[in-house]
Amino acid sequence: MKPPRLPLTGACRCGQVRVEISAPPLITAACHCRGCQSMSSSAFSLTAIMPADGFRVTAGTPVIGGLHGPDLHHFFCPHCMTWMFTRVVGFDGFVNVRPTLLDDHDWFVPFIETMTKEKLPWAETPARHRFEGFPPMEDFERLIAEYATAGEA
Repeated sequence: MKPPRLPLTGACRCGQVRVEISAPPLITAACHCRGCQSMSSSAFSLTAIMPADGFRVTAGTPVIGGLHGPDLHHFFCPHCMTWMFTRVVGFDGFVNVRPTLLDDHDWFVPFIETMTKEKLPWAETPARHRFEGFPPMEDFERLIAEYATAGEA
Protein backbone atom coordinates (compact mmCIF):
# COMPACT_ATOMS: atom_id res chain seq x y z
CA MET A 1 0.00 0.00 0.00
CA LYS A 2 1.42 3.32 -0.97
CA PRO A 3 0.54 6.20 1.34
CA PRO A 4 -1.36 9.10 -0.19
CA ARG A 5 0.39 12.38 -0.95
CA LEU A 6 -1.17 15.08 1.17
CA PRO A 7 -3.11 17.22 0.94
CA LEU A 8 -5.74 15.29 -0.99
CA THR A 9 -8.57 17.14 -2.70
CA GLY A 10 -11.74 15.86 -4.25
CA ALA A 11 -15.28 16.66 -5.29
CA CYS A 12 -18.72 15.28 -5.90
CA ARG A 13 -19.73 14.21 -9.40
CA CYS A 14 -20.76 17.73 -10.48
CA GLY A 15 -17.93 19.50 -8.64
CA GLN A 16 -20.12 21.86 -6.59
CA VAL A 17 -18.98 20.37 -3.25
CA ARG A 18 -15.24 20.05 -2.76
CA VAL A 19 -13.24 18.58 0.11
CA GLU A 20 -9.65 18.59 1.32
CA ILE A 21 -7.83 16.02 3.43
CA SER A 22 -4.67 17.10 5.25
CA ALA A 23 -4.05 14.01 7.43
CA PRO A 24 -3.39 10.41 6.41
CA PRO A 25 -6.24 7.91 6.75
CA LEU A 26 -6.40 5.92 9.97
CA ILE A 27 -7.66 2.85 8.10
CA THR A 28 -9.44 1.95 4.87
CA ALA A 29 -12.41 -0.35 4.42
CA ALA A 30 -15.03 -1.91 2.19
CA CYS A 31 -18.47 -2.34 3.77
CA HIS A 32 -20.78 -5.03 2.40
CA CYS A 33 -23.90 -4.16 4.45
CA ARG A 34 -27.21 -3.94 2.61
CA GLY A 35 -27.43 -0.22 3.43
CA CYS A 36 -24.11 0.51 1.74
CA GLN A 37 -25.09 -1.67 -1.21
CA SER A 38 -28.28 0.38 -1.61
CA MET A 39 -26.65 3.80 -1.13
CA SER A 40 -23.73 3.08 -3.45
CA SER A 41 -25.77 1.10 -6.01
CA SER A 42 -22.91 -1.38 -5.90
CA ALA A 43 -21.71 -4.50 -4.12
CA PHE A 44 -20.07 -2.50 -1.31
CA SER A 45 -19.03 1.00 -0.32
CA LEU A 46 -15.43 2.11 0.11
CA THR A 47 -14.33 4.20 3.07
CA ALA A 48 -11.21 5.97 4.22
CA ILE A 49 -11.60 6.69 7.93
CA MET A 50 -9.95 10.04 8.51
CA PRO A 51 -9.23 12.12 11.61
CA ALA A 52 -11.95 14.80 11.64
CA ASP A 53 -9.43 17.60 12.14
CA GLY A 54 -7.72 16.55 8.88
CA PHE A 55 -10.91 16.87 6.81
CA ARG A 56 -12.77 19.94 5.60
CA VAL A 57 -15.32 20.97 3.02
CA THR A 58 -13.74 23.71 0.89
CA ALA A 59 -16.64 24.55 -1.45
CA GLY A 60 -20.39 24.09 -1.36
CA THR A 61 -22.62 22.93 1.46
CA PRO A 62 -23.35 19.20 1.66
CA VAL A 63 -26.73 18.00 2.94
CA ILE A 64 -27.69 14.99 5.02
CA GLY A 65 -29.27 12.22 2.98
CA GLY A 66 -29.53 8.48 2.96
CA LEU A 67 -30.79 6.94 6.18
CA HIS A 68 -31.44 10.20 8.13
CA GLY A 69 -30.90 8.23 11.33
CA PRO A 70 -29.95 9.56 14.71
CA ASP A 71 -26.53 7.87 14.72
CA LEU A 72 -25.32 8.16 11.11
CA HIS A 73 -25.16 11.36 9.11
CA HIS A 74 -24.51 10.65 5.43
CA PHE A 75 -23.52 13.80 3.55
CA PHE A 76 -24.39 14.34 -0.11
CA CYS A 77 -23.99 17.08 -2.70
CA PRO A 78 -27.36 18.88 -2.82
CA HIS A 79 -27.17 19.14 -6.62
CA CYS A 80 -25.89 15.80 -7.98
CA MET A 81 -26.68 13.81 -4.81
CA THR A 82 -23.26 12.13 -4.69
CA TRP A 83 -22.68 10.36 -1.34
CA MET A 84 -19.46 12.02 -0.16
CA PHE A 85 -18.79 11.29 3.51
CA THR A 86 -20.35 10.03 6.74
CA ARG A 87 -20.11 11.19 10.32
CA VAL A 88 -21.05 8.74 13.08
CA VAL A 89 -22.52 10.16 16.29
CA GLY A 90 -20.24 9.30 19.21
CA PHE A 91 -17.16 9.12 16.96
CA ASP A 92 -16.73 12.86 16.59
CA GLY A 93 -12.99 12.61 15.99
CA PHE A 94 -13.48 10.70 12.72
CA VAL A 95 -15.09 11.13 9.31
CA ASN A 96 -15.64 8.36 6.76
CA VAL A 97 -14.78 9.67 3.29
CA ARG A 98 -15.68 7.97 -0.01
CA PRO A 99 -12.11 7.72 -1.39
CA THR A 100 -13.02 7.40 -5.07
CA LEU A 101 -14.24 11.04 -4.94
CA LEU A 102 -10.66 12.17 -4.35
CA ASP A 103 -8.74 13.52 -7.31
CA ASP A 104 -5.95 11.03 -6.53
CA HIS A 105 -7.36 7.74 -5.31
CA ASP A 106 -4.83 5.32 -6.80
CA TRP A 107 -3.34 4.83 -3.31
CA PHE A 108 -6.61 3.39 -1.95
CA VAL A 109 -6.86 -0.32 -1.10
CA PRO A 110 -9.37 -1.57 1.48
CA PHE A 111 -7.49 -2.86 4.52
CA ILE A 112 -10.55 -4.38 6.19
CA GLU A 113 -13.91 -5.65 4.96
CA THR A 114 -16.96 -5.34 7.17
CA MET A 115 -20.40 -6.96 7.13
CA THR A 116 -19.22 -9.89 5.00
CA LYS A 117 -22.24 -11.91 6.15
CA GLU A 118 -24.29 -9.66 3.82
CA LYS A 119 -21.85 -9.57 0.89
CA LEU A 120 -22.79 -10.67 -2.59
CA PRO A 121 -21.19 -14.07 -3.21
CA TRP A 122 -19.04 -12.83 -6.12
CA ALA A 123 -17.83 -9.59 -4.45
CA GLU A 124 -14.15 -9.80 -3.52
CA THR A 125 -11.57 -7.25 -2.39
CA PRO A 126 -7.87 -7.60 -1.48
CA ALA A 127 -8.56 -6.59 2.16
CA ARG A 128 -6.22 -8.15 4.74
CA HIS A 129 -8.94 -8.60 7.37
CA ARG A 130 -12.58 -9.65 7.07
CA PHE A 131 -15.36 -9.35 9.62
CA GLU A 132 -18.86 -10.84 9.41
CA GLY A 133 -20.15 -7.72 11.18
CA PHE A 134 -18.22 -4.68 12.29
CA PRO A 135 -14.89 -5.22 14.05
CA PRO A 136 -15.19 -5.21 17.83
CA MET A 137 -14.26 -1.80 19.23
CA GLU A 138 -11.35 -3.34 21.15
CA ASP A 139 -9.81 -4.46 17.80
CA PHE A 140 -9.70 -1.00 16.21
CA GLU A 141 -6.57 0.19 18.00
CA ARG A 142 -4.65 -2.89 16.79
CA LEU A 143 -6.06 -2.60 13.24
CA ILE A 144 -5.21 1.11 13.00
CA ALA A 145 -1.66 0.44 14.23
CA GLU A 146 -1.25 -2.39 11.71
CA TYR A 147 -2.60 -0.21 8.89
CA ALA A 148 -0.15 2.57 9.82
CA THR A 149 2.79 0.22 9.37
CA ALA A 150 1.44 -1.67 6.33
CA GLY A 151 2.68 0.99 3.90
CA GLU A 152 6.19 0.77 5.33
CA ALA A 153 6.65 -2.90 4.44
